[in-house]
Amino acid sequence: MSKTILICDDEKNIREGLGMALELDGYQTILAEDGKVAWKLLNKNEVDLVITDLRMEGMSGEELLKKIVASYPNIPVVILTGHGTIETAVDAMRDGAVDFFTKPVDLDRLSILVKKSLKNKDMAEELEKVRGELNSLRAQNKYSKMIGNSEKIKQLMNTIAQVAPSKVSVLVTGESGVGKELVADAIHQLSDRSNGPFIKVHCAALNGNLLESELFGHEKGSFTGAITQQKGRFELADGGTIFLDEIGEIDMPTQIKILRVLQERQFERVGGSQTLSVDVRIVAATNRDLQEEIKKGTFREDLFYRLNVVHLDVAPLRERKEDIPLLMTAFLDQANKENHREVKGLSTQAKNALFRYDWPGNIRELRNCIEASVVLCKSDMIELSDLPPQISGSDASAKVDLDVGITIAEGEKRLIMSTISACKGNKTKAAQILGIGRKTLHRKLQEYQLEYRAD
Repeated sequence: MSKTILICDDEKNIREGLGMALELDGYQTILAEDGKVAWKLLNKNEVDLVITDLRMEGMSGEELLKKIVASYPNIPVVILTGHGTIETAVDAMRDGAVDFFTKPVDLDRLSILVKKSLKNKDMAEELEKVRGELNSLRAQNKYSKMIGNSEKIKQLMNTIAQVAPSKVSVLVTGESGVGKELVADAIHQLSDRSNGPFIKVHCAALNGNLLESELFGHEKGSFTGAITQQKGRFELADGGTIFLDEIGEIDMPTQIKILRVLQERQFERVGGSQTLSVDVRIVAATNRDLQEEIKKGTFREDLFYRLNVVHLDVAPLRERKEDIPLLMTAFLDQANKENHREVKGLSTQAKNALFRYDWPGNIRELRNCIEASVVLCKSDMIELSDLPPQISGSDASAKVDLDVGITIAEGEKRLIMSTISACKGNKTKAAQILGIGRKTLHRKLQEYQLEYRAD
C-alpha cells in the first residue's frame, strides 16, 4: 500500500506541483490550502508525512506543526519557507520538524528526504510494535528476564515452570553465552526457595584447592593464609539454591565431596572435623559433553547421574533467530538507558545482518553487539557500518543462491523463500526481516505463485 503525503501551501501552483512530483514517486497525496483545512484532513485520513508552508492565513505552519507533534508525534513534518524566514524554519525544527526547504523546492532533495523520513517512521513503528510484544511477553511470563517467543524458548520455560517447585537437581547444558545462568535463576525464582539465597559459583575460575575452600569453607589455620574461619558457598546457600557453573571443570577430589552433599546433604569445612548439614538445591551447568568426559575418566559417572535428574538444554541463538527482534529491542532499550543515548532503532540493512550472522557467542554476543553499536553509532539510527566488522561483513554467509544471469524477479523469489524458510514459515517475522509489510509479502507470494503453508 502506497504512503499518503499531506501537502499544505496557500499557493496553488506550489501544492499542486509538489503533489504531481510526489505522485510520480508512487505516493498518494492530499492537498490543503491552509493550516485549518490541513488539520481537518489529517484527522480524517491516514497520513504518513506532512509537507507544510510556514506563512499562511488563518492557522500558520508553526501552529499546525505544534498540533501534529502533540497529537501525532510519529508523523514526520517537512517545512517549506521563503528565504526571509529561514530562522523561523530552524525554530520549527527545534519544535519537531524533520527538515526544511527554501522555495523554490529542490525536488530531487525533497524526494530523498521523504523516502528517508518515511523509512525512519516505519522503523520506529516496527520497533514500537516489537516493544509492545516484549512488554506483553514479560507480563505473561512469571519470569521476565528470559526473552523469546520461539517454540524452543516456550518449551524451555514450560519445563522450568514444571521443574522449579520440586527439589530435584537440574543439569543445564548449552553453548557459552546461551543464558544457562538465567535458566538457573529462573528455576530459583519460580521455586518455593525464592526467598532464600541464590549462590553462584563459577567453577572454572578457581583451581582445585581454592575451589574446595570456596565451596565448603575452611577453619582457621587449615592452610597458609587461613587467618579466620570462613563459611563456604554450600553453607551460605542453605535454604536456597546453589548454581555450579562449568561443573565439568571440577577436579576428582572436589567431585567426590559434591557427590556426598547430593547424597547425604552433609560436608566438613577444609581442615575441620565438624559435620555440617545443609538444605540446598543444586543446579549445575556445562558447555561440555559430560558423557564424553566420563569416557575419558575426568568426570565421575555417579556424580553425573546425581546432577542429571532433570536435563535442560538451551538452544543456541542460530537455531532460534526469530527471537532476535525481541532480544534486540530489549538490549537496545537497556543500552540507551545505561549509556544516556536515544538511538531509535536499526536500519533494515543492519537488521538483515543480525539475521544472517550465526552468533557463535550467542545471546552474550548479541547484547555486546547492540551495546557497542549504540555507543558508537553516529546518528539516532544504527546503520550497517555501525555493527562490528564480523557481523556487518557477513554478507557472504547469506544462504541465498543468486547466480549471475538470473532476473531481478527470480532473485526476489529466492530471497523471499529463503527468508521464510529461515523463519520456519513465520511470515510475520519474514516480513520484518525483509523490511516489508505482511500484506506486501502475501501479495509477492501470490504474484510469484509461491506457496508456503507453515505460518
